[in-house]
Amino acid sequence: MFLAGLVLFVFPLRTAEWFAWTVNPPMTAVFLGAAYWASAGLEVTGARSATWASARLAVWPVFIFTTLTLAVTLLHLDRFHLSPANGLLAQVATWAWLAIYAIVPVAMGVISRMQIRSGRPGPKSATAGAPVLPPALRLLLEGNAVVLQLYVAALLAVPALAAAWWPWPLSELTARAVGAWLVGLGWSAAQGQSSGDRRSVRPVALTSVAFVILQALALLRYGDAVIWQSVQGIGFVTVLVAIGVAGVWALALSGSPAAGARIR
Repeated sequence: MFLAGLVLFVFPLRTAEWFAWTVNPPMTAVFLGAAYWASAGLEVTGARSATWASARLAVWPVFIFTTLTLAVTLLHLDRFHLSPANGLLAQVATWAWLAIYAIVPVAMGVISRMQIRSGRPGPKSATAGAPVLPPALRLLLEGNAVVLQLYVAALLAVPALAAAWWPWPLSELTARAVGAWLVGLGWSAAQGQSSGDRRSVRPVALTSVAFVILQALALLRYGDAVIWQSVQGIGFVTVLVAIGVAGVWALALSGSPAAGARIR
């Protein structure tokens, strides 16, 4: 995750030489790079969670994202740098990409199955199952999830048509790659809104905040690719703001002294 994010976010003009496929325009590369780096936070915080309730908020989005990305890769395999003509680094990056996306979904599935079959969801906090998120925050998270999942379905199924509603140009491959990432964000939002423990949403909240901050930096670098005065541009910014607000709100609640208090 970190290395992919490094190439895409820091060196978006070198994807033809250093990445698994050539990503154009650079705004798409930095968007995907920001998503990679933000998701790394989700994985780390999820892995360090003391309870399965928190960890599963990281496991399932990663499983879904990696499975979809593997499917997208196989569907557009001709776009990947498998030929010697692409250079050694690009070939290595491509084979590493294929290995990761073939192994990670299996690993996530095995971990989830083992945890469920063990009948031991992990050590419970003193507040597990008692507190819930405020209704307004749950509504915001649910709205984010619905919007993302509907658009994702279009990006994956009819990428050429759905890309017309994106604020900068996307190919069929990049449209589906973006869609796979948005599935993870939408799934995280859907799980977060139904959580019975405010502290269990901390990994999702941190990821949402990091995602919005990194996307803001991406827009500062390559925002000239965005059609700002358009429905697509306004919609993009609106969704980013909604994700950011939900993330900051959930993060504040998850770390507050009242995080374990039941809402009356």
